[in-house]
Amino acid sequence: MATLLRKIGLIRLHNRDTEDPKHHHNHRGGGGGQQSASLRGKGGAKSGGHKPQQQHPAGGAGDTSPGPGKGKGKRAAELAQRDKPLQPAAGAASGGGPRERAAGARAGPGPAAAAAAAGGSLVPAARQQHCTQVRSRRLMKELQDIARLSDRFISVELVDESLFDWNVKLHQVDKDSVLWQDMKETNTEFILLNLTFPDNFPFSPPFMRVLSPRLENGYVLDGGAICMELLTPRGWSSAYTVEAVMRQFAASLVKGQGRICRKAGKSKKSFSRKEAEATFKSLVKTHEKYGWVTPPVSDG
Repeated sequence: MATLLRKIGLIRLHNRDTEDPKHHHNHRGGGGGQQSASLRGKGGAKSGGHKPQQQHPAGGAGDTSPGPGKGKGKRAAELAQRDKPLQPAAGAASGGGPRERAAGARAGPGPAAAAAAAGGSLVPAARQQHCTQVRSRRLMKELQDIARLSDRFISVELVDESLFDWNVKLHQVDKDSVLWQDMKETNTEFILLNLTFPDNFPFSPPFMRVLSPRLENGYVLDGGAICMELLTPRGWSSAYTVEAVMRQFAASLVKGQGRICRKAGKSKKSFSRKEAEATFKSLVKTHEKYGWVTPPVSDG
């Protein structure tokens, strides 16, 4: 009986040493790594332990035997990758880096920008054409109205057949004025004036100056320029007609005591357009600074 118990104890001791590699290692005094590994493997197999599975990334080279459900997941990933929309190039949405922006600048503006630029250049041309049409219609009507005047107050001749450059003859002034007497005495049939109409007429005034005879006073200045507020951009109105302007000028000649110059050496000197333009520009600046003098009520 005692012998049997001893045998059982020895068997248990042997099994314990073989199942616990650490104990076996300590008991044997470090008997080598290969023997410990083989004993550890035997112990794991005897005790029913699970062998650790080797981890591989999805779809990797080591994934040769997919487990349950792994094939479906891989197929879904492939379909998702195929259906994924193409991403824009880097920097396309946010303007890109310096190189991308430089490449876009070298490529030039797109079709929309080119069309906008082309349309912008057409706007001034169309506007200019419209202004020319308005000016032409207005001046044609003015010519017709002047031709129908019954008192033959003024007459018009086109300069070089231009509708926008007129020579206007003032045939009449107040017959009680000294100017009318001067005209009779010098056999002057009319006072000749020149009117040039700007592109934006009737919204801007014409430039008007005296050509002949040479006048003194009567608000006629150097070069034949005329000092009248209604001939300035500030005093002009598009409602003014050429006939109304000429009648106002005839009245201002009389009020200003205008006379035909008879001084020797000066009466033969003709007016100059360049001098008239410079004088008119100067008087406009002066009156804009100090204002226009309103004539007394007694002068009408």
